[in-house]
Formats: sequence, C-alpha cells, structure tokens
Amino acid sequence: MAPVKTKTLICNCEKSMVVDGEAIGKAIGGEALFVHDNLCRTGIENFEAALGDVPVCVGCTQEQILFSEIAEEAEKPAPYFFNIREKAGWSKDGKKTAPKMAALLAQAQLQQKPLRSKAILSDGLCLVIGEGQEAFDAAKLLNKDLSVSLLLTNDEDIILPSVLEFPVFRGKVKKVSGSFGAFEVVTDGYAPMIPSSKSELEFTMARDGAKSQCSVIFDLSNDAPLFPRHQGRDGYFKPDAGDPAQVMRAIFDATDMVGEFEKPLYVGYNSEICAHSRSQKTGCSKCIDNCPAGAITPNGDIVEVNVDICGGCGNCAAHCPTGAVYYQYPERADHISEIQTLARSFLAAGGKAPRLLFIDSEHGMELITVMARYGDGLPADVIPLEMHATSGVGHDAMMAALAAGFSQIIILGDPRNAEEYAAVQNEIELSHAILTGLGIDGERISLILEADPDIVQDQLWSDAALKSVATKEFLPLGNKREVARTVIGAVAEASSSSIEIIPLNDTAPYGAINVDTDKCTLCLACVSACPADALRDNPDKPELRFVEAACVQCGICRVTCPEGAITLTSQLNLTPGAMQPITLNEEEPFECIKCGNGFAARSTIERISEKLAGIHRMYQTDDSAKLIQMCDTCRLETLAAGGGDPFAIAQRPVPRTTDDYIVAEREGLTVDDFLKKDS
Repeated sequence: MAPVKTKTLICNCEKSMVVDGEAIGKAIGGEALFVHDNLCRTGIENFEAALGDVPVCVGCTQEQILFSEIAEEAEKPAPYFFNIREKAGWSKDGKKTAPKMAALLAQAQLQQKPLRSKAILSDGLCLVIGEGQEAFDAAKLLNKDLSVSLLLTNDEDIILPSVLEFPVFRGKVKKVSGSFGAFEVVTDGYAPMIPSSKSELEFTMARDGAKSQCSVIFDLSNDAPLFPRHQGRDGYFKPDAGDPAQVMRAIFDATDMVGEFEKPLYVGYNSEICAHSRSQKTGCSKCIDNCPAGAITPNGDIVEVNVDICGGCGNCAAHCPTGAVYYQYPERADHISEIQTLARSFLAAGGKAPRLLFIDSEHGMELITVMARYGDGLPADVIPLEMHATSGVGHDAMMAALAAGFSQIIILGDPRNAEEYAAVQNEIELSHAILTGLGIDGERISLILEADPDIVQDQLWSDAALKSVATKEFLPLGNKREVARTVIGAVAEASSSSIEIIPLNDTAPYGAINVDTDKCTLCLACVSACPADALRDNPDKPELRFVEAACVQCGICRVTCPEGAITLTSQLNLTPGAMQPITLNEEEPFECIKCGNGFAARSTIERISEKLAGIHRMYQTDDSAKLIQMCDTCRLETLAAGGGDPFAIAQRPVPRTTDDYIVAEREGLTVDDFLKKDS
C-alpha cells in the first residue's frame, strides 16, 4: 500500500481536545499542520478552499457526509476521513495523543486496493414468517416497499382488514436454502387462506413439501433461526418479536432490500494449495469446522466457498494453515502494511511501546465512542485498527504487529457472536506458545468479548505496560506461511533467543513428520498424497525427503501410509535447515535379477515377494515368482519368450473355415487340436 498525496485538514473540535499540528505534520514527513477550531460549520469555507485536484484528508468522521456532498457538488475528488476525536483526542490522556493522531493520519493516507464485489439482484419478494397480529402488522408495513407473502405459524387473534394487500398462508418451514435474492423455502402444512374467512381465519388444501422462492425472509417466529450465524446472513432478518423497537429497526432495514446490490467478496480460495483431502483421505478441515455461516463445504479433495452466504467473519482465513482460503477485505499484504504504518508513525512521533486494538466498525467503534464521550476514552498508547470483523485475525497478523513495534495486541469482539472467536483463541494460543518458546514474557495478546464499555475501559487502562518486542519492517509478500515465517523470524531475532525448535500443540500448522524406517517400504504413497510438497522423492534412487518449513501437519501422509509408518510432531523449527530437504529414509535400489539395473526399493520388492510368491495364482512356480524380481522390461521379455506374451490378447484369432473341419475329421482330430498342430 502506497500513501496517497492529499491535503490534510485537522481540527480541535472547538478546542475540546489538544491537537499538536506541528508534531503530527513532522511525524508523517511533512510540514506542520494548521489546526482549525471548527471545520464543519463556521469554518466550512476552509474545507471548500482546500478542494482541488488532490484529495482532501479530514481528521474527523462526524460530518463526512456533509464534506463528501460538498466535494461532489464541486466535482472534486472524494475526500478521505480519519477519526482523531473518539480514537485519540477525547481522552484523559489527551495531551499525549499526538503520536497516535500522526499514526491515524498516516494510515488514512494509504491507498486501498479496490474491493472485489459481486452484483446481487433482489426483486423484493419477501416472505414474512410469524404468528398472530404482530406478524400481520409487520407484513403490512413491509408490503409498502416489498412484495410480501405472509406465512403464519399461528393464526389466532388476527383482525383482517376489508382490503387484504398480500396473500396469507399457514404452515411451518421445513427447510430453507439459498441466499439473498434467491432463497428457496420448503413448507409443510402449506395452506392458503380462504377469502371468506370471517371472525377466524380459515385455510384449505394443506399440503407438505410446498416449494417457493423469495429474495428476503423476515422471521418473527419464536423458533430457532433458519440459518447458522443468522446475524450476518444478507436478506434474512430475525428480530426479537417481543422487542417492538428491534422489530421496527429490522423493518426499516428490510424495506431497502430491493434492487441491485454489490456484495463484497470477503474471501478468496486457491485450490492448488488446499490441504483438505487427497484420494478421499481427509486431512485439514479447519475452514469447514470454523465457518459459522456454513458457507464452506467439502467438494472432493478441495472445498467450495459459497460467496453468497459468506458474511466475512474471516475465521477460515485466520485458521487456514496454507493460505488456500485468504481474506480480501482487505488483503493480507494491505492489512499488514496498515499495521506497520501505524507502528512506524507512532514511534516516529515520539511515542513508545504502542498497543494495537483490533475493533470492528459496529460493536467495537460503538464502545470506543461511548468511552470517549462518557468515560476516560482510550489511553494514548492504544491505537485502534478498524476491521470488518475481528474474528479474522490470524497469528501472522499478530506476530507482524509485534515485529513492527507494538508491545501488546488486544482483540475486541462482540459477545453476541462469542462462538465465532474459537479460531482467534487458537491463533492467540499459537502465538503465545511461540513467544513463550522465545523467552518473551508477559501477556502480549488478549481477547476481550464484552459489551460493557466501562469494563473494556478499565481493562485497557489497567493493563501493565510492556516494552516492545521488536521494531522491524518488511515487505509482506508471499503466501501466509512465508509472511508468518518472516515475522516470526524477526521477533526471534529481536529476542536474541538461542532456541531453535519450539514445541507446539496438536492444532498448530507447523511441525515435522517421523518415519519408522523398519516399517517404511519406500512405496512413496505419502509423496503423491502430500498437498504441500513437503514430502518429496528422488528420481535417481529410492529416497523419501522432507521439507519441514512446508509441512502444514494436515496428516494426510499419516492416513495414506499403508504401513502405518508415519507420525506427526507439532513444532516450529526456526533453523535455516527447516527450509532445506532432509532424507527421512533411503535404500539401495533392488537390482533386476536379469539385467542388473536398479528399479525399486529393496524392501518393497522383498515385501511383495513375501506376500505373493507361492501364494498368488500368477506366482505359484519358482520361475513365475522370479518375475517379481525383474524390472518392467525384463519381465515383459520373459513373459513373451515363454509364450505368455502379455500383448497376445490384442491379436485377432485365426478364422475357422469349412476346410479346417473337414481335414480335422479326416485326421481324427478335433478342430482345436488340428489348428494347434497346423500352427
């Protein structure tokens, strides 16, 4: 990510905070910045005067709609915005926040790559599910903007109007699939309402398995949600029917769900490095196990990601050992560049040992706003980094933050989605195991699942101060494992630790394999099964080789090995030797008993001879058993010389004629014996 050339405008919000324009400007490599007292009202002409060919970067987000409209009307580039008020200035540490403000400004000027998206068309067909008058009233409101059908699970206490504006049915949803714009619903007991219904609703022609389609589902039933992780399911609304305010907010949001929409493509997938399965032997299923929306399913040896269902939690990308599933909102390189920019700018402005706070744009930002307006705000050393979902933070980003200069990392999550943070917790445990192995003390990474801003504030202000682990930057190029190994190496170098191998738990994506050479026959089935190219052969002789840095501990080699000779060891090898292939097992090749050329591993030929010679019908005699000990060429030549030409089956039989039968009878032979004699 490269910085965008901008004009920067900052404001002290009517002197409600301390803004050091000189320190901020110099920290980002520029001149001192003029600090305005009011940009959005009496000083709006300053913003208008700054508009030109270069985008304007404004240090406030509250009036970004107003500023954007002014720039659009003037036909000038859209302005950038960053928040120095709730994130920095409104704090009891307000006089010390210049380094943080400089960091936030530097981050805002980074040029983001355009986000990939998919067009989704909604025709406005809406299925309302619920019971009683509450569901009927919600359907009436929704029908003003959408085309509604009402499916009642309970039809008591409903007063019908003289004009019914939408169809009413009774039934119970049995199955639902699809996504926003293309939901498919299967209903049992599906029955349309009779128009002559008077004081009570009457229905007719009930049937099971009725199928229908819709673009939006508004679920007011008391049943369990129709989808896993329903909060992030586009087009599906499940408010609490007992909370009128929540129902009205959901109705307000649902009425906009008609037309064409751009859905972000949160994750990408590279099947070539996926370690899910090989030859129906399952290895890694971390993305499937950790997807709360059920958007990832097996598809043979690979997986399939349904981008229409994906809500962008990022669990899959955080936990994927190879990087086959990767986050695009933003991409890994851009995300790490943001982290490095925040740390570099903060330290350049005179700050020390910053802490990084991962927040989402809804729950996390709301808590920060409440803390800033009604509490002590954020400490001056806590820099918030806004994300779509904090459940997608992996150990590569955590270690990159520590390598860049952050002393601690705090991940703030929504407790309503607590089950989505299992993958993050595993990544934290992995990072802590690495840090502990390197002799780095203190709780460097923590997860806070809390909705009370006072509790979050108390924890942020009470955390013990720790020194930064390292201050090293690098270009975040390559795949996930390459980036992770680079940042872990930077942290290890800064720690001056002599530890070369760090033991890890069984879920870690790093480790070695152990081969029992007494069992291994060098059949090399493991080599062909390995999805990460960690296991390799040698074309010149029977040899099994292994590159530890490439191993993802998926276990496919272990379940594929016919001899049960392979076990796994979870560990992180920091030595340069982990990048080089080592030999796990080797043998001298078995020499063909006819030509003397080596053609296979000795143990393999000996094992096959033991299993087949004198037992299998093809190798009953000593001569036939010797075929096992011959190379392919000599085996074919021996078979052909003995009349057992393996290609003879492809020859057409000689046609029999009337003369053959006459001559055979004259000589007192059967026609078969005659033909053999004649040949």
